[in-house]
Amino acid sequence: MARDVRPPTPAQFAAARTAVATHLRPTPIVPLHTVLGTLWCKLESLQPVGSFKVRGAVAAVSAALEAREDVAVVTSSAGNHGLGLAYAAQLLGVPATVVLATSASPVKVARLKGFDIELVQHGESFSEAQAFAMSIAEERGAAYISPYNDPDVVAGQSTVATELLDQLPELAHLLVPVGGGGLISGIGLALAELHSSVAVLGLQPARYAAMVASLAEGRAVDTGHNDTIADGLAGGIEEGSITIGILTSLGIPVVTLEEAQIRAAVRTAAVEHGLVLEGSAAIALAAAELGMVPFDEGPVAMIATGRNLTASLLAELIDAD
Repeated sequence: MARDVRPPTPAQFAAARTAVATHLRPTPIVPLHTVLGTLWCKLESLQPVGSFKVRGAVAAVSAALEAREDVAVVTSSAGNHGLGLAYAAQLLGVPATVVLATSASPVKVARLKGFDIELVQHGESFSEAQAFAMSIAEERGAAYISPYNDPDVVAGQSTVATELLDQLPELAHLLVPVGGGGLISGIGLALAELHSSVAVLGLQPARYAAMVASLAEGRAVDTGHNDTIADGLAGGIEEGSITIGILTSLGIPVVTLEEAQIRAAVRTAAVEHGLVLEGSAAIALAAAELGMVPFDEGPVAMIATGRNLTASLLAELIDAD
């Protein structure tokens, strides 16, 4: 049975902006020189836990605490949202439980163990971890904070767009990685509120394109569990997720890229641009270099969503022919 989750209200957007501005610093943008033109890269990889996810987490935990002083929070995650929530909960003094699948990235598991939280690994897939986290929250009377299907999370992620437009007012095209759709939904809603003409393109790994399938069907579709280097974008979409409706109403397209293209982009980011990007972030660089957006219509930007990949994988990709 689907949870009753509604899109963020103006009050939630305002509260999220306040929370993010209070606890996080704006991230910089840097120019990446590609064959096709200059690609502006917003370095969310420089956030305290190495990912944009901390924005939504700070907004959501702040909102939960405002609603109830003795609140405890529970979440499920592919890794980065769990890190963001752990950071936000520790920052705000809120008890937290993070549930990961047993297949979660080892580097993200290791980093989570450094926080004063309860860490649980359950199930082989994100969907199984998500269901287990929801059951824990219900049993304990805690607040479940979804990585994407949560209005305060979506509102928190929207601050990426407002910051970026302050930094690059003439922005024409924006490349956004997509998992459950919290980031791209927040960005889309923020741009719509600002009456911006920026064209947004969502990107998913072909091996785990749950949002592409869900948008095609108009409902959450289970595409099964498949391994991908873009592990932060891998996961089933909750039934009734607000992100499907938001992307549909805004008409934001989401397309897929192949594993080889994403892997090559991780290597390019490191070798040619000096950036450590996990596959979930490098997918945007891959799309730009493949010419999936035009560079002759104005500035093009990407969101470098995270840097959390293992040193061994990075070394493997750098050494690849």
